[in-house]
Amino acid sequence: QVIPFTQGTAWEQPPPDLASYLYKNRIVYLGMSLVPSVTELILAEFLYLQYEDADKPIYLYINSTGTTKGGEKLGYETEAFAIYDVMRYVKPPIFTLCVGNAWGEAALLLAAGAKGNRSALPSSTIMIKQPIGRFQGQATDVELARKEIKNIKAELVNLYAKHIGKSPEQIEADIRRPKYFSPSEAVEYGIIDKVLYNERGTEDRGVVSDLKKAQLI
Repeated sequence: QVIPFTQGTAWEQPPPDLASYLYKNRIVYLGMSLVPSVTELILAEFLYLQYEDADKPIYLYINSTGTTKGGEKLGYETEAFAIYDVMRYVKPPIFTLCVGNAWGEAALLLAAGAKGNRSALPSSTIMIKQPIGRFQGQATDVELARKEIKNIKAELVNLYAKHIGKSPEQIEADIRRPKYFSPSEAVEYGIIDKVLYNERGTEDRGVVSDLKKAQLI
């Protein structure tokens, strides 16, 4: 419950919490590694915003290292696949923006945004890579895990190729080792469509006005 307070003769309310502000502006913020609890929240937000208005765009802001952090595997690639599937399922177009890092599976979500509306801020870093496998247990379990990671890699390659516009063979060759991009390099490669600069930037191409029209800045 929001409790108003007085200041002088005016009645005011405390500023809204961050979650309320983001909801109001139809912004979904992915700011952590892809683990089940994060995926659950992202999916719920997409579905809620579609229910609220199925025609207005949803803005997905990304600052995530995917399913890993510091070389440690925290989640499964299927978390990204779940978010990806809902992005394709909901009716509103998803406008994606990298605001820090978009690594691994997070880069796939960035690339899967609506064409022409996949963006990054100038200091962002984008990276694509193959999935990491961690195998232990009995020999049969290890073999099953290896088969599963091979299937996941094939799915990632196909999705990267679909949204980036490269051949699966080139994608597979490029992700043998982690491949990093500056925002301008990511535009050239096909992961995003544009880099957003502020109005003082010499390279501003007018895209800031798009955000202003949407009342996001």
